[in-house]
Amino acid sequence: MFMDKSNELLSTLKELFPNAGCELHYRNLFELLIAVSLSAQTTDKRVNQVTSALFSHYPTSKELSKAKEEEIYPYIQSLGLAKTKSKHIIALSKKLEEEFSGQIPSTREKLMSLPGVGRKTANVILSVGFKEPAIAVDTHIARVANRLGLACSTDVLEIEQSLMKQFQEKDWCDVHHLLLFFGRYLCKAQRPECDRCPFVEQCKKS
Repeated sequence: MFMDKSNELLSTLKELFPNAGCELHYRNLFELLIAVSLSAQTTDKRVNQVTSALFSHYPTSKELSKAKEEEIYPYIQSLGLAKTKSKHIIALSKKLEEEFSGQIPSTREKLMSLPGVGRKTANVILSVGFKEPAIAVDTHIARVANRLGLACSTDVLEIEQSLMKQFQEKDWCDVHHLLLFFGRYLCKAQRPECDRCPFVEQCKKS
């Protein structure tokens, strides 16, 4: 897709979702990191339902690093993979305390050195938390990127790289949120609302 076509698509998405942005509730970088880590295979809405109580008892990595898995589990048991996530966020907090003095690192490499933090989570922290240009590819973005012909791959890194080539770097944060909202609220995995989609003619959905 030529750059002008990509800009046209981006402009249309902005009209559809003028308030697209991070829907997780957080007050600082630590809370953002934990919330994003908990959001795998569940919804932001469900994560927001549990993090308020979790953060009231464990407001920083110092407190969370001292917790036991069985103490964390009750707070997040309604989320998918709760046992694994309990383990990861405690280990993550311990590493933050031991290696980063409780500060959230600002590079992808260091973020990905934290337990349970993959490239997608790292990119969200860079984009949302540090306002650095990055495109985090989740299942929604992977789906719509392929449907709209922005990518032709099931590999999230290939999809990310394809999107980065087609959109200007200054727009990468917007691209992430706009494609996410498009996939979450219109171009859904099941029963996409094709009747109100402005891109239906270019859609490659079989």
